[in-house]
Amino acid sequence: MKTRDLRVTGYRPLVPPAIILEELSLSEAGSRLVATWRDELTRILSQADDRLMAIVGPCSIHDPVAALDYARRLHDLADELRDDLVVVMRAYFMKPRTSVGWKGLVSDPHRDGSFRINDGLRMTRRLLLDLVEIGLPAACEFVDPISPQYTSDLVAWAAIGARTTESQVHRELASGLSMPVGFKNGTDGSVQIAIDAVRAAREPHSFMGVTEQGLAAIVETGGNPSAHVVLRGGTPGPNHDPASVRRTLDALTAASLPAHVVIDLSHGNSERDHRRQPAVARTVATQIAAGEPGIVGVMAESFIVEGRQDADAAPLVYGQSITDACIGWDSTVLMLRELAEAVRARRAASSSARSADSRSPAPSRSTAR
Repeated sequence: MKTRDLRVTGYRPLVPPAIILEELSLSEAGSRLVATWRDELTRILSQADDRLMAIVGPCSIHDPVAALDYARRLHDLADELRDDLVVVMRAYFMKPRTSVGWKGLVSDPHRDGSFRINDGLRMTRRLLLDLVEIGLPAACEFVDPISPQYTSDLVAWAAIGARTTESQVHRELASGLSMPVGFKNGTDGSVQIAIDAVRAAREPHSFMGVTEQGLAAIVETGGNPSAHVVLRGGTPGPNHDPASVRRTLDALTAASLPAHVVIDLSHGNSERDHRRQPAVARTVATQIAAGEPGIVGVMAESFIVEGRQDADAAPLVYGQSITDACIGWDSTVLMLRELAEAVRARRAASSSARSADSRSPAPSRSTAR
């Protein structure tokens, strides 16, 4: 009597990562560029660089042509603001679902239910290579332990989403990733879940995975010292306000972890209204300008055209999301410039404080203290 695969309807071959890595290889110059971007983000996370990382882009990429159009615009804006922001393009290719729906470019690249995953892997790697060529760092969300083997060499920053932050598999995965990794707080608003995830990801692990040749293996990791928390709000409401940020920073300190956070301007923090993202950014910018050093980054969902459309719309609106609604390009420009201004204000306040300290006379050794 058969007792396995009773609900499996079929198997199809998955191209080993090594083949796609060979077909679509990253040059030595490209490798050095990715390494430089990772180093910049790591320095921001360690507060050795006072700039802000700004991770912006579509909720989930469905049209590589429009994504590259957006990337070129973002590159020019990033160059303008480079003294104050390190701009990273949100290049998400897998869409985790609460229930059902289109699962992203990797899973269903043709959006017709054919699930040509091998095609999707090639399309996503090609697009990431194009971003390197443009000169724009990329951020991706990793939702499983296999797909990073196809693209992780091209990624400057990675996210573990709110639905998977509590997953041991994803914490172990993050411990071996080569770039900084942000863990979002849970959909229920629990920040402790993300703090626990950061602690776990910083430790060595051994777990089951696959090699570049596609062979099952025991993966051994050394831990990821650049794991950090991303505040994205949740069911109880937003958590980007000063009191919520301070509670998180204090909780990180109590857990003997670096006190810094990235703030997601969308999702629960915008109460799932994309039009509120600039207002959330303004609240965050006010905290930065007031001198809060613990806010080291922001995230936003942004595309060329504001809003969203159904995935089966015909014809599709060029440059508009088919998943979560995004702010449009003009709003993105204004928002990033406002955040850059806040960074300059924080820098000026910090400089003034240092100058004041240097002018204060040192206490006499004979003075009671």
